[in-house]
Amino acid sequence: MDMPDLQPRRSGREHVAQFACGVDVGSTQTKAIVMDRERRIVGRTLIDTGAHVTRAAERAFQHALDEAHIERDAIGFVVGTGYGRYKVTFGDTQVTEISCHGRGAQFVFPGTRTVIDMGGQDAKGIRVSDTGEVQDFVMNDKCAAGTGRFLKNAAEVLSLSLDEIGAVSLRGCNPVRLSTVCTVFVESDIMSYLAQERSVEDILAGIHSAVAARTVALVRRVGIEEQVTFTGGVAKNIGMIRALEQKLEMKLNVSPESHFVGAIGAALFALDRLG
Repeated sequence: MDMPDLQPRRSGREHVAQFACGVDVGSTQTKAIVMDRERRIVGRTLIDTGAHVTRAAERAFQHALDEAHIERDAIGFVVGTGYGRYKVTFGDTQVTEISCHGRGAQFVFPGTRTVIDMGGQDAKGIRVSDTGEVQDFVMNDKCAAGTGRFLKNAAEVLSLSLDEIGAVSLRGCNPVRLSTVCTVFVESDIMSYLAQERSVEDILAGIHSAVAARTVALVRRVGIEEQVTFTGGVAKNIGMIRALEQKLEMKLNVSPESHFVGAIGAALFALDRLG
């Protein structure tokens, strides 16, 4: 499937207002994307958000400018998005992450009609039009189940890194059945299975399967239409990709840039304002 060129295109100093920027301030990571008027990505960055949200937004923005080799006055418009969008104090306006993920997913994969976004603190299902306009959405932001936080807690109990657990889960032959996908009780479930001498691979396979089942049930509330694009930081987890594909019985669109999709959408909205 054709994808837009997402490789940074380096350039020298440019004229004023030839670029736009989207800054996506997430609970875990902050992303910034700089685009030119031809909708080419010329600068990007991803950093940990940390405790100082405003500072994270400013750092991400500056790093993206540095990568693009442009000055601040070359940026004609800045859109902030994500849970910390109002902390993008240098921005010109804010757009919800729902709209930005819908628009960004359709840009990366033009056939997108359903978006599954899994971040550090929430999970979303978004149905979009052929232009990326949001038609309906549902979000789980009251419980950490089915989010990066849940997976991180499981990884810590098993003394593994978050980057490791997806690949390890694929080696499970007999996935365990979790009694709950509650973050508070996942540790006791895992410890119980370890006491029964179940393998780490089978435990992680069960965890990924349970999270995928919960996520698919959430997304079905808005209706699942092909093509389905997976966005957010959890989209880097190969075990979650495979578990979702198994539950959906279809292949997912997954880009190496999946965690930048919200910032891409924000940059596209910013470009609209350049005129």
